[in-house]
Amino acid sequence: MQSPVSELIELLSLERLEDNLFRGQSRDIGTKYVFGGQVLGQALSAAQATMTHAREAHSLHAYFLRAGDIEHPIVYEVDRTRDGGTFSVRRVTAIQHGKVIFFCAASFQQHEAGAEHQFAMPEVPVPEDIAPAPSVPAAVLATLPTKVQRWLDRTGPFEFRHVYPRDELDPPKRPPYQQVWFRLSEAVGDAPELHRALLAYASDFQLLGTATFPHGISYYQPGVQMASLDHGLWFHRPFRADDWLLYSIDSPSAQDSRGLARGLIYDRAGRLVASTAQEGLIRVVADADAVAQVPAKD
Repeated sequence: MQSPVSELIELLSLERLEDNLFRGQSRDIGTKYVFGGQVLGQALSAAQATMTHAREAHSLHAYFLRAGDIEHPIVYEVDRTRDGGTFSVRRVTAIQHGKVIFFCAASFQQHEAGAEHQFAMPEVPVPEDIAPAPSVPAAVLATLPTKVQRWLDRTGPFEFRHVYPRDELDPPKRPPYQQVWFRLSEAVGDAPELHRALLAYASDFQLLGTATFPHGISYYQPGVQMASLDHGLWFHRPFRADDWLLYSIDSPSAQDSRGLARGLIYDRAGRLVASTAQEGLIRVVADADAVAQVPAKD
């Protein structure tokens, strides 16, 4: 059997159909629909595959339009929008069942020296001093929906250690911020393109959930609908996804069934390597049975 890391790398390695056309498979990781991080990582992989200059992605801006079907592949069409003197732009459209489910713009730049500053990394315990999250007891797991069981019982490609753990099955109300150490569970090669695609995938974990903290709700509750609406990702400095990274997240606002969350990602040395922002749908539905029948973004 393949390891979870090998499966993820295979998932991000798209089949090239034409110069600007790619096909990616989907994986069921316990979410109701295709995990947003999968589409982000695959779209960035498609954009990177069309680069003919020595330029690295520095930003990605995406919109999730429709829920993705886990049982079917996704086709990615890349538009080579611009190749300028130092910057390149790619637009990527994800298509499934003949409909656009996602699109993004990614910008690339060749390396240039210039002024530098950054926010300091929060003072938190190192990951080795934080115990891994305990497994959900079998008796509790058996009471949960099948999809939630698969999510909570799986061994994923990334390891997470929460500085301030929260019981997602019985969440308390608390301020909307958190810090989470994460890393790929196996060492991988040195290609920076792979590490950026891996970080794009991982950046969708933890982020929107932070907006639920003040309300004492979570994705795992039967009456809660959550879905990413958009996602921004900026790459600042080189990093490795297979070494510990700190995700420092806050949520400045929630309103109109939408929540906004922002994240800063640091390496172990305290360098700010990436930033994120995401707005997502957060609905609390009185009829819990309806949640299973209607996509969050109807």
